[in-house]
Amino acid sequence: MSDVSPRCGPRWLTIIGIGEDGLAGLGEEARSLIATAPAVFGGARHLALAASLISGEKFSWQSPVERSIDAVLQRRGTPVVVLASGDPFLYGVGATLSRHVATEEMRTIPAPSAFSLAASRLGWPLQDVVTISLHGRPIDLIRSHLHPGRRIIALTSDEDGPGDLAALLAAVGFGQSQLTVLEALGGDRERQRSTMAADFDLTDVDPLNVCALEIAAGEGARILPCAAGIEDALFEHDGQITKREIRAVTLSALAPRHGELLWDIGAGSGSIGIEWMLADPSLKAIAIEQSPERAARIARNASTFGVPHLAVVEGTAPDVLTGLPEPDVIFLGGGGSEPGVVDAAIAVLKPGGRLVANAVTLEMEAVLLTEYANRGGSLTRIEISRAEAIGSMSGWRPAMPVTQWRWTKG
Repeated sequence: MSDVSPRCGPRWLTIIGIGEDGLAGLGEEARSLIATAPAVFGGARHLALAASLISGEKFSWQSPVERSIDAVLQRRGTPVVVLASGDPFLYGVGATLSRHVATEEMRTIPAPSAFSLAASRLGWPLQDVVTISLHGRPIDLIRSHLHPGRRIIALTSDEDGPGDLAALLAAVGFGQSQLTVLEALGGDRERQRSTMAADFDLTDVDPLNVCALEIAAGEGARILPCAAGIEDALFEHDGQITKREIRAVTLSALAPRHGELLWDIGAGSGSIGIEWMLADPSLKAIAIEQSPERAARIARNASTFGVPHLAVVEGTAPDVLTGLPEPDVIFLGGGGSEPGVVDAAIAVLKPGGRLVANAVTLEMEAVLLTEYANRGGSLTRIEISRAEAIGSMSGWRPAMPVTQWRWTKG
C-alpha cells in the first residue's frame, strides 16, 4: 500500500459512523451517500445494519484488513463509502485510512462513540474518565491505570472480555472495584449490569460491550505510581536492576519526549524501558539482553506493568543491534564496557539523539571517562546511602556509587 496520496480531485471517500440503531441514527446526507455509492465497505455487522439502503456492491472487511484497504484505494476517484462503528477516528478504521488517503479526498460523518454513549448512560463527565480500547489488544494495558477513585471505560473484544477484566482486577488487589457491563449500546438489545469485580458472575454477555470501572483498591493492591522510581520489589529481578533512586535520576536524564524510541542495552530486569514507556503511551522501547532467562523475565515484567508491547531482543551487543529500528535515545546499563558497544550505539543514534550510560564497575567508569574526555557531554557521580540497623542502633549504609555520562549527538 502507498502512503498518503497527493490531492487528486473531489472527496471520493466517505467514512460514515453507524451505531446499533442502524439507519435510524443516520442523517439525510449519510443515507443519500450510502444509497448512491457504487461500493460500500464495512464489517459484516455494519453492512447488515445498512443493508436495506445499499444499492451498490458490498465488501466485508477481509483478513488481514490491509487487503480491503488496497481494494478501497483501487477505487480512488470514484465514490466509495466505508461504514465504521461510532466515531471512525477513535480507535477506528478512519485512522488507518488517513495514512493512505489525503484529508482533501475524504469526508467523515461520525456517530457517537461507545465511550460517549457509555459516559452518557452513567452520567460520567467524559473528560474525567480514562478511555482505553482492549479490542484486539492485551488486557494488561489497563494495569497502569488502576488507581483508587479512577473511572475507566474500556472497550473489549468479545463476550469474554468483561470476565477476563474482572479476573485481572481481582488478581492484583482491585476486586472491590465496581464493574458495569454496557451491552449493544444504542440498539434494541441495549443492557446495563453491574457487579463487584471479585463477585463477577454475569452470563450471556453480548459480544458488543464496553466495561465501566470504578476503581477501589484492597489491601496489597498493585498500584503503579505516576512518578519515576518505582519500588524495586514490584519488579521480578535477580539483583540485576537499576535501583529505584538511581532509576529515577536516570529517567530524568533520558528525558522522554513524545513518540521517541529507546534502546536499553543490557536491560537486566527491563526496569528502565518499562518506566520509559509508562511515562507516555506514545513512547516505545527495545530491551536488549544477552541472558535468555533475563529476557524472559523482562517480558513478564512488561506485562505486569501494563506495557506488554515492550520489545525484547535476546542477544549480545553490538552484534544484535544490526537491523533494529533507529533509536532516538539509548541507555547503556550492563555490557557497556564490552569492546565496540559504545561506538556501535553512538553510530546508530539519530542526529540530536541522546545517550545516557551508567557505570558501577571501574571498567565501565574508565570507558565513560574516556568518552567524556573525547566527546564532551556531562558527567555526574550519584551516591545513595540508606539507613540500616547497626546492632541496636541505626546508621547510614552507602550503596555502590554510580557514574553517569550524558551526551547528545551533534
